[in-house]
Amino acid sequence: MQPICEVTITAPDAAWLAEFTRKLVEERLAACGHNLVEIRSIYRWDGQVHDEPEARVMLHTRRSLVSEIIKIVNQEHPYEVPCVLATAIDQASPDYHAWVLTETKDSSSTGPR
Repeated sequence: MQPICEVTITAPDAAWLAEFTRKLVEERLAACGHNLVEIRSIYRWDGQVHDEPEARVMLHTRRSLVSEIIKIVNQEHPYEVPCVLATAIDQASPDYHAWVLTETKDSSSTGPR
């Protein structure tokens, strides 16, 4: 069975991130996205510490689609350096794993599995 993963993306605007998530699901790059409307992000940028509200999504997808997701994030994201992290899923229920594969496209083809 093909490996799946969880891809985390943060953004400054929850509405933008929800629309972006919808686009990825519609294009079959992710089976689903679990959006958290507000998180608190504390980080260093340009020599200063920032404390800002952000939104976060956790996408469930094929590991083979991560590079395509990163490419789209880099093209469309409002941040200069967006956070995109992929975490391998070592175990999942067999039915859920199969569902993620069914709802995402096979990276070796142009359509769904």
